[in-house]
Amino acid sequence: MLTTKEKGNQLAEKLIEKLNNKTAVIGVVGLGYVGLPLAVEKAKAGYNVIGFDVQESKVDEVNQGINYIGDVVDEELKELVADKKLKATTDYSFIKEVDAVAICVPTPLDIYKQPNTNYVESSAHEISDHIHEGMLVVLESTTYPGTTEELLKPILEQSGLNCGEDFFLAYSPERVDPGNKQFKTKNTPKVVGGVTENCTEVAATMYENVLESDIHQVSSPSVAEMEKILENTFRNINIGLANEMAVLCNKMGIDVWEVIDAAATKPYGFMPFYPGPGLGGHCIPIDPWYLTWKAREYNYHTKLIETAGEINNEMPNYVIQRIMEILNKEEKALNGSNILVLGVAYKKDIDDYRESPVLPILEKLDGAGAVWSVVDPYVKNFKYKNDFQSPIESVTAEMLESADLVLIATDHSDFNYETIVTHSKVVYDTRNTINKEIKGNGNIHSL
Repeated sequence: MLTTKEKGNQLAEKLIEKLNNKTAVIGVVGLGYVGLPLAVEKAKAGYNVIGFDVQESKVDEVNQGINYIGDVVDEELKELVADKKLKATTDYSFIKEVDAVAICVPTPLDIYKQPNTNYVESSAHEISDHIHEGMLVVLESTTYPGTTEELLKPILEQSGLNCGEDFFLAYSPERVDPGNKQFKTKNTPKVVGGVTENCTEVAATMYENVLESDIHQVSSPSVAEMEKILENTFRNINIGLANEMAVLCNKMGIDVWEVIDAAATKPYGFMPFYPGPGLGGHCIPIDPWYLTWKAREYNYHTKLIETAGEINNEMPNYVIQRIMEILNKEEKALNGSNILVLGVAYKKDIDDYRESPVLPILEKLDGAGAVWSVVDPYVKNFKYKNDFQSPIESVTAEMLESADLVLIATDHSDFNYETIVTHSKVVYDTRNTINKEIKGNGNIHSL
């Protein structure tokens, strides 16, 4: 009779062989900004892929070859579905048909800035109900260090199978930057940390067969979980510094953008980060708070992280304050003023408005009695106060001329900034998009 270690080695070797010869069936739980691109890449690599999602609308669109994610190529999705390399379902009993499954579900914060792991737990229970010997489970959702081993592993072992012996479990953080033209899912280096050596090796083998990037193996899931938090906390803190510099430079009458450009000429010891109206997306504004929450378990207060978060969260208030100051110079009150907001997406040239700082700005404009309208060529509709709003697709000279102030909140490439400057009474540019060579009637104010 095989020992548990020998059995684990044997199952690992068998799964590695299936991964290498592309006979393994791979599942992806969650077909959003992370899951769908990953499912597409796995299918393009030659695997049969089953996507799982609780939203029937997403499942139906995938099965019709209809793309709803900017980083996925429409024709590639259609071809993969037509070739039966990729299909989607809401029925989690199909988990029993897969050899490896990646969990790519949201991990939001609750109102107290504590991790909400409901989606991860629900996915783990669904998998546990249908898990089988020799299966690989990889968590990709960003979360706090310890989630894989403290939360996921016990749920999966409720099946009666043992991690590292009967099935394999690892953490590999998603690294998706929507709209990035250079780095996509396919070519972004991947970090993998398994519960055991076999877990790490099996997971690394899967990604090696799917991606064109380096696969960096670490000693445990906790290391992989912590490194993802470090990535985005690093950005959060440095953006917080840039935002604080912007506020101070404005008070001192100094152009913060010129300051950053000058500092960036130093070839060592400095990396440029830029201010803006606030943080957006599902990572940078959220991930550091996972660590802040987990640190309390060790009686440690993450002072620097929380201070940076407070600075960044205050930027929408700062934007409203500046709008009021700018309008006052024009002898206008914000109450009753017509504000044209350019962009609701959290960054340029994408349709993603998750955690966009524009949303609290709109709420504050409402609270001040302003009349606002939004133009965004990428976002078809956005949820605002429990209702969906449809932005105007393109900006016109008439809109610009009728606005008391034009707020550049997102620097989409589709906007004609020369037209904006020429036809606007006042422009408040929070993204440093107005080129100094552009001349017009506009009264330009920078962040």
